[in-house]
Amino acid sequence: MKNFINSCGAIDPWFITGFTDAEACFSLRIFRNKELKVGWVVNQSFQISLHQKDKALLEQIQSYFGGIGNITKERENSLQYRITSRKDLSIIINHFDKYPLITQKQGDFELFKMAFKLIQSKAHLTEEGLAKIVAIKGSMNLGLSDELKAVFPDITPMDRPLVKNQTIEDPNWLAGFTTGEGCFYINIMNSSSQCLGFQVSLGFKLTQHSRDIRLMESLIKFWDCGSLQQPLDYNHVDFIIRKFSDLHDKVIPFFEKYPILGGKSKDFKDFCKVAELMQNKEHLTNEGLEQIRLIKVGMNRGRKK
Repeated sequence: MKNFINSCGAIDPWFITGFTDAEACFSLRIFRNKELKVGWVVNQSFQISLHQKDKALLEQIQSYFGGIGNITKERENSLQYRITSRKDLSIIINHFDKYPLITQKQGDFELFKMAFKLIQSKAHLTEEGLAKIVAIKGSMNLGLSDELKAVFPDITPMDRPLVKNQTIEDPNWLAGFTTGEGCFYINIMNSSSQCLGFQVSLGFKLTQHSRDIRLMESLIKFWDCGSLQQPLDYNHVDFIIRKFSDLHDKVIPFFEKYPILGGKSKDFKDFCKVAELMQNKEHLTNEGLEQIRLIKVGMNRGRKK
């Protein structure tokens, strides 16, 4: 199987789809404009927002799509890659028609595509067409704003397409999805059974909305290990691998072959360092334990600081 970078240096298309399943948004905006006959403007965009440290990743994604769209500062520490023109959005749609999303975000994409076709035919400039687009937006992302609900009280949101096939077809999808949603972590806990008084353990976690629990269940089959955790008072589910042999023999070799991109790749490298220390039993020495402590402090949120 090919790696996430092809011979020309471009990101694998399935990596793009996996990362989009994790991080991207298909947006449909409807706002007032009294100069138009229907009184409303309809805009669409495909967008990805990331911490500014991942600017290079956004640039790689922009390059994959042929340089379309713009990368701009969104907030103090974040950037947004945004595509808005219909010509450029057709490139985005063609990609996801060929390399389909497998989270329920595919439903947003299908609705987004319906709206795109209506706008392309200028149906949004008629009251009937505008009503169809409002119905589409009612089932996308967060649904209709209070203003739109008040102005269009009789609009019934369109039925949302459900994604039934959530099988991971290509390992590059998982590399992309993990780049967005994955977490490699280290735990150091007090333990009276250890001679140094501390126990070191590793974990790999993927988190997703509970509406995609079937996809998360499929990860257990994909990895042939791991388990799910779903807090009763939260709307998400976690796929977790904690067994050291599974992490060392399955997870690490997988991501060495299908690498993670962006800042998270540094967390993975640190994770591998600690796994190697543990494999060599160095975590059972004072020197090794202190080395692991220092690595842990600089990972994940600690790295952002």
